[in-house]
Amino acid sequence: MNIVILSTYPPRECGIASFSKDLRDNLVSIDENVSIIAITDAKNSYDYPKEVIFEVSQDEKESFREAADFVNQSSADVVIIQHEYGIFGGDDGSYVLEFANHLKKPFVVTTHTVLLEPTFGQKNVLSRLGAAANGIVCMTKRSAKLLSKVYSVPEHKIRVIPHGVPFFEPRGRGELKQKYGYTGRTIVSTFGLIGPGKGIENCIKAISELVPHHPDILYLVLGKTHPNIIKKYGESYRASLVSLVEELGLTDNVKFINEFLSLDKLGDYLYMTDVYVTPYPNKNQAVSGTLTYAVGCGRAIVSTPYEYALEILGDGRGLIAQNSDDPKELAFLIEKIINDPALKQSLENKAQELGKKMSWNNVAKLYRSFLEELIAFADSKIKEVVSDERSLL
Repeated sequence: MNIVILSTYPPRECGIASFSKDLRDNLVSIDENVSIIAITDAKNSYDYPKEVIFEVSQDEKESFREAADFVNQSSADVVIIQHEYGIFGGDDGSYVLEFANHLKKPFVVTTHTVLLEPTFGQKNVLSRLGAAANGIVCMTKRSAKLLSKVYSVPEHKIRVIPHGVPFFEPRGRGELKQKYGYTGRTIVSTFGLIGPGKGIENCIKAISELVPHHPDILYLVLGKTHPNIIKKYGESYRASLVSLVEELGLTDNVKFINEFLSLDKLGDYLYMTDVYVTPYPNKNQAVSGTLTYAVGCGRAIVSTPYEYALEILGDGRGLIAQNSDDPKELAFLIEKIINDPALKQSLENKAQELGKKMSWNNVAKLYRSFLEELIAFADSKIKEVVSDERSLL
């Protein structure tokens, strides 16, 4: 198949960009031809790789129509639209509809945010995309139910395909701690693009609860501030976290790794981690690539009770707090793992077992199968129309 993906794309630093690159690379590895239409922002110029065949200016509505015209004239068999409200211009990312409405090729939408209680605009955008699309991919069964009930997407269009996990070469925890100078430390970590709404401050407060009993604990906050946050607010959020660390006397127990980590380095940090934490306060969060990566590395995980975590960490694959913003509860669950090596090993084994099923190679095959079904169905419909037209002659 000739597949086109509409998405942000590296070197732009964005979770959706990383997802699209992983999906593209793994589809190519199973002999599919995949090109990218990259959504770019006006303030930055990116040196895109050769697979990027067209650039869309996210804040220019006409640019999305031009992209659709470009695809219509190409040899593309099918298009995958990566949907996240924040990467498209217009109110609630409505410019994506300009692309979809002018597209004459079959297309699939991969949903990265499926809200339980969307605003009118958010619901309108995703509902209209769902109505026009040939298929909708979501990453959990919970999201599939929401797409049907809240956004009126027909069930036959929906396919649950998990978030992919890159291959991380297994590495020894002790050796990695020695390499990075953390020998003897109990490592707790969180990674991803940093910004308000990530709940990092609550995990820092949880660490302050643990230090008196576990003075060797070290919380690594891994990742740069999200570029969109920097544009609007600079580094004020990160500065507030640093101030909180100093205020609580945790300068020896919290460290910020202010980098957009390569997969290789990220693998190092994850494999040296004793307890991985996603402290996100938004209960409606439908997907977390960072949590998926931690599962893929077989980590013992503590999380707040957001939608994605409830499904991925169910059946004893992780410990889930009852509250979204209670540092003491996070501290209790982290300490539970620290104090119980058998529990830690059990959580790691169960997470690793799930992670193998979510490898990008397997996920790419699921996408290919779904796309082939949709193309075959679309072709059969075209033949039906042609047959009906001929019968009228």
